[in-house]
Amino acid sequence: MTNNILDTVAQVLTAAKNSWSLDEVKSIYNLPLFELIYQSISVHKTHNEPGHVQKCTLLSIKTGNCSENCSYCPQSAHYETKVESTPLLSLDEVITAANNAKASGSSRFCMGAAWRQVNDNQDFDNVLAMVKAVSNLDLEVCCTLGMLNENQAVKLKEAGLTAYNHNLDTSENFYENIITTRTYKDRLNTLTNVRKAGITVCCGGILGLGESHEDRIELLHTLANLNPQPESVPINTLVRVEGTPLSNNSAVAIWDMLRMIATARILMPQAKVRLSAGRSEMSASEQALCFLAGANSIFMGDKLLTTPNVEEDLDNELFMALGLS
Repeated sequence: MTNNILDTVAQVLTAAKNSWSLDEVKSIYNLPLFELIYQSISVHKTHNEPGHVQKCTLLSIKTGNCSENCSYCPQSAHYETKVESTPLLSLDEVITAANNAKASGSSRFCMGAAWRQVNDNQDFDNVLAMVKAVSNLDLEVCCTLGMLNENQAVKLKEAGLTAYNHNLDTSENFYENIITTRTYKDRLNTLTNVRKAGITVCCGGILGLGESHEDRIELLHTLANLNPQPESVPINTLVRVEGTPLSNNSAVAIWDMLRMIATARILMPQAKVRLSAGRSEMSASEQALCFLAGANSIFMGDKLLTTPNVEEDLDNELFMALGLS
């Protein structure tokens, strides 16, 4: 089986594979770790510039009091956390933050609002104005605003939106253990609406929710078989926040993170594999291994929405030490 799956991986060196069987994904994921990373490096070098890492900035434009019950999220109204709810930021505040992000080297600016779904109201009109303004700064613009319909996706596209983030989080089978206020199909429907509007897709998952390796494999299988594949795949580890149901979960081993990144790189060779939430708990050496395995994007700034992130100076030191651009 190992030789057969390595032959399949070798095919990816020529062109991205458009469909994967669950057995293929499982066989790649379960390769000995050194062999898996070796194969992911080969794929990465073929389809990308391994020494180039995209810097992105994520800003919470509306924080807290979300009606969803995502078990990992400190912004949920269902849990008592230390996150303070704030209304939608002003256009000037967003433009200032976007300019600062660009000055720090970010080429993508992401805006997140703690909403269950987008509503056709003044807040959405204000977000459209933000998207247009950030787009005019010559930055890629990404939003994560919850579920949206076809018409709302079209409006975001017309305003200049580059990408829409809507993570699947975990496998379909495990999903209801984490969230019950929406379904997996709801998530997939929003991704379909985003695609129809001509917006690129940013979609990934979270490790450390209590899922099994099989759940991780099934998540990767679902992502890799989206047609077309996501242009951006955030790989997050759970940030354990006091007051949320998952606050006492075990930390994710770096070996599990590397296995997830390397497999994602092989399955989706042209995607930006984003080293996302949880990076602040990794050492510089562990982050370096993630870049080696195929991660080629990070989020800059002191916070990812409401959770801590790595300080900018430390990122710059790491980039310099590793020779990354």
